[in-house]
Amino acid sequence: MEDITLAAVQRQTDDWIKTYGVRYFNELTNMTILMEEVGELARVMARVYGEQSFKEGETANLSDEMADILWILACLANQTGVNLTEAWRKTIEKKTQRDKERHINNPKLK
Repeated sequence: MEDITLAAVQRQTDDWIKTYGVRYFNELTNMTILMEEVGELARVMARVYGEQSFKEGETANLSDEMADILWILACLANQTGVNLTEAWRKTIEKKTQRDKERHINNPKLK
């Protein structure tokens, strides 16, 4: 698969929901699912990069967990009318204006 845009992620998510998913879960359910998925990513991170070990049968599936987070985030964006491409553009602008010298001048990062 070629590189994909955030707009395409949102479209593909919506197409899948309309074709196979019957309907979106409500926003509160999807927000709860997002928190669950973030927890699953945290669990894997703690085992891969932290001091915890995997239980028998567990695997390091960072990409799967990250994709699950992107999926549910796209669902929430579609449900609430958020254009992720535009939101991303605004976030980059905000971070650049606010932090353009902050990290470069942070002695802790040198």
